[in-house]
Amino acid sequence: MNIDDLKFDDNGLITAVVQDAVTREVLTVAYMNKESLGKSLETRETWFYSRSRQELWHKGETSGNTQRIVDMKYDCDGDALVVLVEPAGPACHTGSVSCFNESLLQEGTPATEAATLSDYRILLALEQVIADRERERPEGAYTTYLFEKGVDKILKKVGEEASEVIIAAKNRDQEELKWESADLLYHLLVLLREQELPFKEILAVLDKRHMEKK
Repeated sequence: MNIDDLKFDDNGLITAVVQDAVTREVLTVAYMNKESLGKSLETRETWFYSRSRQELWHKGETSGNTQRIVDMKYDCDGDALVVLVEPAGPACHTGSVSCFNESLLQEGTPATEAATLSDYRILLALEQVIADRERERPEGAYTTYLFEKGVDKILKKVGEEASEVIIAAKNRDQEELKWESADLLYHLLVLLREQELPFKEILAVLDKRHMEKK
């Protein structure tokens, strides 16, 4: 199917549901016309049509929070799109990862108890910060220190933090285990960056294993 085969409404628009390609969290819902859809396909970044301003807008043009398009899917009727993206920052103008944060349900698992997909996004955000540190090497930053010392230092820290996790668990100290686990994850992400292995490839392995067991 090409653009001309899609079903645009009477105003020449089609609904575009923007979804995080990794977490599958719905980030926002916007509208595209043929021109913005064409620009999105051409640039591999999201372009939408603003119904209020009646003009095209490039997501992240002013904020820097662009969305790199990984895939675009259309539904069985050809009148709606799902746009899978890798976001460079928050999707919502409020600064939230997603525009969908409030629930109409009055009952259910409290937010403090229920893990949401956005909770895990901190790992991807941390990976980006580590990548920025490696590239920019800001003076005085601990991550800069690790990269300048090299892989042996990074490996030593991964080993030390893994040991601390073991000790905290053995002592049944949840508070200590929480902090040491965070340290271990951070140093593991530094190691993956040093090895030029994207975190999403680790996620892909886990996903493959999960699918094979179904």
